[in-house]
Amino acid sequence: MNTVEPIRDMNMVLDIADYLRVRNERDYVMFMFGIYSGLRISDILLFRVRDVRDKDYLIIREKKTGKEKKFPINNEFKPIIKQYVSNKKDYEYLFKSPQQNNKAITRQQAYNILNKAGEAFGLQAIGTHTLRKTFGYHMYQQTKDAVTIKEILGHAHISDTLRYIGINQDIKDSMIKRLSFKR
Repeated sequence: MNTVEPIRDMNMVLDIADYLRVRNERDYVMFMFGIYSGLRISDILLFRVRDVRDKDYLIIREKKTGKEKKFPINNEFKPIIKQYVSNKKDYEYLFKSPQQNNKAITRQQAYNILNKAGEAFGLQAIGTHTLRKTFGYHMYQQTKDAVTIKEILGHAHISDTLRYIGINQDIKDSMIKRLSFKR
């Protein structure tokens, strides 16, 4: 299994969002859903229109942990999701496969979409977990609150969270670059 990284550069996040928006609205909304919620792709793909239409909060039972999770829909994401579901039926999956009658795209399809978008911008370590890691990374950059991010992501230890979102790697890289043996 390849390790994926968060998208650290905010301009790159916006560029990928624009790239996906132009190509396919579903893929764009899936990307935005991931970076605004921090959910795993396996949970994102289970949402139906009725789960998000006219909602301020989302409630899910996480597939991996079995734990119930309630969280607000981000104010910047609300108009995106509202517009996206405006012409859809309540029973439809949000990220519907065009090949199958009301089935969600697969994790593999989601991976292919994100990986192709990453490749278009020269990013190598991109996958479905990139969305969750990007959420955590940018939340940390904006808040420096590792404790709350740990809780949101459901990690046991802050050290797990910092490693997961790439902060430990950033710190190590910075320290190595600053090392000097000159006087």
